[in-house]
This record gives sequence, C-alpha cells and structure tokens, in this order.
Amino acid sequence: MFEAVEELIGEHADLEKRLADPAVHADQREATRLGKRYAELTPIVGTYRSWKQTGDDIETARELAQLDADFADEVKELEARREELTDRLRLLLVPRDPSDDKDVILEIKAGEGGEESALFAGDLLRMYLRYAERVGWKTEIIDANESDLGGYKDVQVAVKAKSNAEPGQGVWARLKYEGGVHRVQRVPATESQGRIHTSAAGVLVTPEAEEVEVEINQNDLRIDVYRSSGPGGQSVNTTDSAVRITHLPTGIVVSCQNEKSQLQNKEQALRILRSRLLAAAQEEAEREASDARRSQVRTVDRSERIRTYNFPENRISDHRVGFKAYNLDQVLDGELDPVIQACVDADAAAKLAAAQ
Repeated sequence: MFEAVEELIGEHADLEKRLADPAVHADQREATRLGKRYAELTPIVGTYRSWKQTGDDIETARELAQLDADFADEVKELEARREELTDRLRLLLVPRDPSDDKDVILEIKAGEGGEESALFAGDLLRMYLRYAERVGWKTEIIDANESDLGGYKDVQVAVKAKSNAEPGQGVWARLKYEGGVHRVQRVPATESQGRIHTSAAGVLVTPEAEEVEVEINQNDLRIDVYRSSGPGGQSVNTTDSAVRITHLPTGIVVSCQNEKSQLQNKEQALRILRSRLLAAAQEEAEREASDARRSQVRTVDRSERIRTYNFPENRISDHRVGFKAYNLDQVLDGELDPVIQACVDADAAAKLAAAQ
C-alpha cells in the first residue's frame, strides 16, 4: 500500500509543477483535467504525511515514557490516531469511480399505483430539487409528462454542480445511489376509505455525457415528430414540436416535448440519449472487467425496491444498507444527505474489503 503512495506523491509533485506553468493553462480542458487529478491526490498525500509524522511522534513519546510514565497515555493516544490514519489512507486508495465528478441526468417514472404513483413521483422530484438547492447544485427540468392530478408520469432533470466539487462530493458521486425502485406506503389523496396503499416510482440516474465522449451516428437514429400533449402554451396540440428519437442499434427510445420548438426538443432528447449511451457503455465495460457498478432497477416493480417511504410512521428505510430513520418529512424536504451517506459508507466498506 505504502509503495503505491510514494508513487502518488511523485505524481502529485509533478502535477503541482505543471499547474504552476502558465503555458499549461492555454489549454483549458487539459488544465482542468490536471487540476482534478491534483485535487484527488491531495487528500492522499496529506493523510500519508500525517501518518508518517504520527509514527515519528510515537517513537519520541515511547522514549520519553521510559523517563516519565506520564507519557504512556500520550503513546496510546498517538497509536490510536495512527490506526485511524491507516484506515483513512486505505479508504482513500480504493479506486474511485471515474464518473464521480460528472453532472447527471435524473429520470423519475411513475410505476404501479396509477395516479398515486404519479403523485409520489412528484414528491420525489421535489425532494431532489430541494436537496440540490441545499447543496448548491443547479437543476433544469429537461422534459416532463404531468398527470391529471398534478403528479408526473415521467420527468427528466439535469443536475449540475456550480463549480468543481471536492473529491467524492460531485453530483454523480452522491446521486448514483438513488437509481432503483422507490416504494411509498400511505393513504392516497384518491382514497376515500382511509386505507393505506402501496405504490412505486422508478428513478434512473446517468452521468451526463459530453459530445466528445459519445459519438452518435445519425444513420443509427430514427426521429419521429408528433404533437405535444398536456399543460402548456399555444403550441401544445397545434404543432408537431414533440420529438421521439430511437437509437436503432440499442433500441433506446427518448422523447421530449417540453420545449416550444422541434429543434429544441431534438437537442434535449439527444442530450438524454448521450447520457444513456454513456451509461450503457460504462456498464458493459465494467461487466467485462467483473467490477460492475451498483445496479439500478429499470423496471418499476414494487418487489424490487431499494427504499421505502412509510408516511404513517414517518419512516424511511434503505433496504440495501439497512438504513432506517423516522424523519421522512425532513428527507422529502431535501435533507437527503444522511441517507446517501449510508450508501456511500457501505459502498466504500465493500470496496475496501474487496481490495484487502
């Protein structure tokens, strides 16, 4: 482990020199790439230096303890501190997801449960929008298909960091654990007898792809236009502004009708398609390497849930990591960090165990 750290320290020093060279910043993309790598290595270098210094301090304290017994307690404290730094260093050396600093496209789709499921999809959308607001991310609703009672049959949202995030705090790094089936238990607004119903909504999170990352052959696309539907302005139901794009090699279908013009809807649909194709390519590569990312459930089946939102008990439960809390109202208001952190910690522990 420590031989690997020495190599990273050398890389960190080299990056520091290169970033100090004004010529490097003439290529902004390259400068950004080097800056991100430098930011990734900085915590490792800092922790390793603290680990080494603590080792030296332990030796000094042991020598002093032979002369003065009062230093014995300091030795124990320093040994405990060094053990903590060892664990932290091991964790920092676990390979990171290369997409962690990417922005994402988050999609929510109503599932079983009819109108109640659509209303719950609306609750999930509000939760993610409020969470993004709390952590300082920008959001943009790309496309939405509203239900009759104000919920959402499906909605796509772009979530972006306002600036370069700290390692492990990027949008994908946090939201990738949200993909899957979310189940709700409550008395629906449509229920007249006061009975608790169970329904579900599906969430899909994909890292947003830049055009240079995913090359789309126009001959692989079938593009259909049709009249948009639902609430909207004068263009709704009057012009063929809605766009449906089918990627023939993969069968991926993306529709967009939120914008007023056909061109705008086409651009937004291509944006979603690129992110899905990037996610599919990454998953295929990871499968071949036998190191697949945590799977996201594509079908909205209540039996395949990752999380349950129980309104009568004000309880939220994440079934993957055993997380449970009784502050559902606060979570739905955007206080999602403890739930996500439980997934982050469990994922890190699993990777650390696999690396040992």
